[in-house]
Parts: sequence; C-alpha cells; structure tokens
Amino acid sequence: QVQLVESGGGLVQAGGSLRLSCAASGSTFSSYSMGWFRQAPGKEREFVAAITWNGGRTYYAESVKGRFTISRDNAKNTVYLQMNSLKPEDTAVYYCARPIRPGLVITTTPCPTCLWGQGTQVTVSS
Repeated sequence: QVQLVESGGGLVQAGGSLRLSCAASGSTFSSYSMGWFRQAPGKEREFVAAITWNGGRTYYAESVKGRFTISRDNAKNTVYLQMNSLKPEDTAVYYCARPIRPGLVITTTPCPTCLWGQGTQVTVSS
C-alpha cells in the first residue's frame, strides 16, 4: 500500500523560507503527477502546486506564483515544495497528494479519490 509522508514544516518569520518534502513508498511514484495542497484553520483545503510525472510541467496557485517551487526526485520517491518569501497568510497544514491514476494532474479540490499524506504544519509569524 502506497503511503505519503510529509516533513519539513515548522515556525518561520515572515520573509523566511522552508522546504517541505513528501516521501512516497512503493515503486510506482515516477508514474504519477504529485501535488501540494494546504488547509488553514476554518478554511477549505486549497491547491498550491502540482508537477507532472517527469517534472516537465508545473502548476501553481496564483497566490504562490513566484514564491514557491515544486520539484521532484523520482530516484528518491520524493516531491518537494520550496517556499520562499513566506507570508502569515501561508500559515496552514500542507498536504501532498497523488491522483488515483497516472496521467491525471490534480489542481483543484476536493479530491476524494486522491491519496493524501498526514500533513505538516507551517506557521509564519509576522
């Protein structure tokens, strides 16, 4: 059974940076696109970024364009989210997700068929 495990969250001051990682178990990681989503207290989960199976295309929410970068290392079964110029409004639990089948790229929520990690907390202080 494939599992996704996020790490790298923490507390950072506004303007700072963090890099999130999402490690996937199993041998099929390189066949799937991957995505990052976030959920702030009292708000719905929202799309942040996505990357195709080979890293050839990336997608970003308008709110993070130019500040966040998604990347992946298929040899390590890991997808990353580099977050720069963080703002207090970036505070949320960040989740990585995998669509139900290869070829799909998920850029909207909800995604009840997606495989989700447990999330990692990012807190940006002002």
